[in-house]
Amino acid sequence: MKLKHILRRLFKAPMFTAITVLTLAIGIGANSTIFAVIEGVLLNPLPFARSEELVDVDHAAPGVNLASAGAAPFLYFTYREESQTFQDVGLWRRDTYTLTGRAEPEELVALNVTDGLLPILGVQPRLGRVFSQQDDKPGNPLTVILTYGLWRTKFGGDPGIVGRSILLDGKPREVIGVLPEKFRFLDFKPGILIPMQLDRGKTFLGNFSYQALARLKPGVTLAQATADASRLVSIAIHRFPPFPGYSEKMFEEARLTPAFRPLKQSVLGDIGKVLWVLMGTVGMVLLIACANVANLMLVRVQGREHELAIRSALGAGWRRIAGELLMESVAIGVMGGVLGLGLAYGALRLLINLGPANLPRLDEVSLDSRTILFTLGISLLAGVLFGLLPAIRSAGSSIALSLRAGGRSMSQGRERRRARNILVVVQVALALVLLISSGLMIRTFQALKHVDPGFVRPGEVLTLRIGIPSAAVPDPVNVIRMEQAIAEKIAAIPGVSSVALTSAVPMSGDSWNDPLFAQDKIYSEGEIPPLREFKLASPGLLKTMGNTLLAGRDFTWTDVYEKRPVVLVSENYAREMWHDPGNAIGKQVRESMKTPWREIIGVVSNQRDHGIDQKPPAFAIFPLMMDHFEGDDVYYHRTLAYIVRSDRAGSSGLVSDIGKAVWSVNPDLPLAGVHTLQEIYDKSLGRTSFALVMLAIAGAMALLLGVAGIYGVIAYSVAQRTREIGIRIALGAQNREVTGMFVRQGAMLAAIGIVFGIAAAVALTRLMSSLLFGVKPYDPVTYIGVSFGLVMAAVLASYGPASRATSIDPVEALRAE
Repeated sequence: MKLKHILRRLFKAPMFTAITVLTLAIGIGANSTIFAVIEGVLLNPLPFARSEELVDVDHAAPGVNLASAGAAPFLYFTYREESQTFQDVGLWRRDTYTLTGRAEPEELVALNVTDGLLPILGVQPRLGRVFSQQDDKPGNPLTVILTYGLWRTKFGGDPGIVGRSILLDGKPREVIGVLPEKFRFLDFKPGILIPMQLDRGKTFLGNFSYQALARLKPGVTLAQATADASRLVSIAIHRFPPFPGYSEKMFEEARLTPAFRPLKQSVLGDIGKVLWVLMGTVGMVLLIACANVANLMLVRVQGREHELAIRSALGAGWRRIAGELLMESVAIGVMGGVLGLGLAYGALRLLINLGPANLPRLDEVSLDSRTILFTLGISLLAGVLFGLLPAIRSAGSSIALSLRAGGRSMSQGRERRRARNILVVVQVALALVLLISSGLMIRTFQALKHVDPGFVRPGEVLTLRIGIPSAAVPDPVNVIRMEQAIAEKIAAIPGVSSVALTSAVPMSGDSWNDPLFAQDKIYSEGEIPPLREFKLASPGLLKTMGNTLLAGRDFTWTDVYEKRPVVLVSENYAREMWHDPGNAIGKQVRESMKTPWREIIGVVSNQRDHGIDQKPPAFAIFPLMMDHFEGDDVYYHRTLAYIVRSDRAGSSGLVSDIGKAVWSVNPDLPLAGVHTLQEIYDKSLGRTSFALVMLAIAGAMALLLGVAGIYGVIAYSVAQRTREIGIRIALGAQNREVTGMFVRQGAMLAAIGIVFGIAAAVALTRLMSSLLFGVKPYDPVTYIGVSFGLVMAAVLASYGPASRATSIDPVEALRAE
């Protein structure tokens, strides 16, 4: 049959065609959306030349229970000089610089790199050149490379910028290049690149505050590179001097070992688990949609039995009839696919605008040719899938029976009724799996929401970062005085209740790890105590954050300016070492074997610094300025986070007032990283929130389609049994009995589907275990609650058509027969 005849027949039944196409479009559009995300995020290579050769150069230290230590300069120099498996290796880390001399000061996100990093990635500049070895040598003239976005927005795309100088942190740097528009560095978007200028002669063992990547030589495997690096680690430990207060023995006891992985794997993290679970989820939605459409097709073909029987009697073979029905189904599938592509396009635009915090490479997601081909493929497959059963059922030898039976008055055969019921059972079973998955994520989200993060009312806390360049204020004490003066100016703003400073905003990842030695503990030669998180804080941080001081006291500004050797520790550290917070007061700790002991003056409640779903780390908090700490005679930070508690947090007015307060102290200091603590807290729930929303949408679609399937079956059953209902009513059947008969039928179909659905859910929800928190994959509350809710939905869906059965007039029903 020609395509135009098929389309003409479909358009003669506009309601049927609209419902089936829309139903399929929802399922196909959801699959196309997730496929586009999976392709852009997981399947496509990184946007670098021969990206499969790129390696994330990470290290583990099982001796101190550290799975990911990062990289260090002493290993970088060793690998670069002696590796037999790397073409080259580059070191990098994030930083910030203040741009001045152009309107208001602005903090720029920077990437500090060694000279080999851009060539390793195969990046060619749009203008100028990349860093040379001379640029990367300490003491040489300062240079900078601009990324395309900053070049366009801040410098108007002026090609003459190359060769000119800009002021960064108060120091002039020559612009030597501009990167291409499509440059992306992992999932990080810097504004400028700065040469690291490491001094090999001043490099010590340790200092794992960097990250590194390398390019493998052709034909070299990751295992070979790991083996080669394992050999070089031992050489590096004996080649470079230990950091003051440490020894070679300590690094040997830490059992430092390479933990290399493909760079792509490092970028993606564990997001692949979430995406594949979602792909399976929306695949179920499409199966439910196909089952729903198959039921509608069975009803439609049932109404055409007389026509098909006549065609069969006139010589049309069953293959021809089945083929025509199948072509009609495929046409519906293709139309559903076209509409589904439109829905997918809109969903992708919405997803990109929302920008889920935990979804890497989001700017590489698009509706490309492969996604379109995928959509076409599943559209054709869906058309065949939902059209096969009606075609087989309606094109066999039984068609002739409908002609002899008069067509319209023949009651539905048992086999066809069984087929429709089976399709509904399948819909309910699949819907139950999706609803249970969604229910488990809801329970996970509820469990996370009940976890105490260690701070209170995060919506009332504004965080921002301010850096004071050395060119502006060289003296450490004056830096601290300026930081205090800024805090006091902010505290005077109406509506601000308290202000404090810290080196690490909770859940930001800004703290660092070091061992912490206790004076009353005995350590064998080379023994390293477990690593603890370190951070700096001003007086008043505990009050501003809402932390609980379990024992002792907080810092004072006298502690800071007199550089008193004092420290605060977390509750879990105090209990681990001395069994009770009170026992920790007066004890002494230090970060190395040669630095001064520091007295514990307070014990602070635990805080979840790595996300609500992670255990609170043991930490130590130090004053803003100290003597002889971390190898520095005077230790302090020029860039600190300001924690502002106010009922105006999140308002543009407060940010404006803070800007005025800061610039009244120094007009060249920009505000950066302005976020409420609530935003940071919500970001820590990003993976769970994303999975929850997507599963909830899929579950809602599945429930809607499943309920629609039950409604359709009961409504059609009522229509087919009109004569029987009329006889029952004529013989005295009560309305309650007639209604109950059909409601029980709907509930029975739902119950059978639930049994099969529970069996499938038990098998499949184990795949979600890594996404769950505080709930097991076999959570009985979820299983029972979802099953009960689905039965109630089935009863309600059945009640409408069942109640209409009681309005049938027995006389009219019998006369119609």
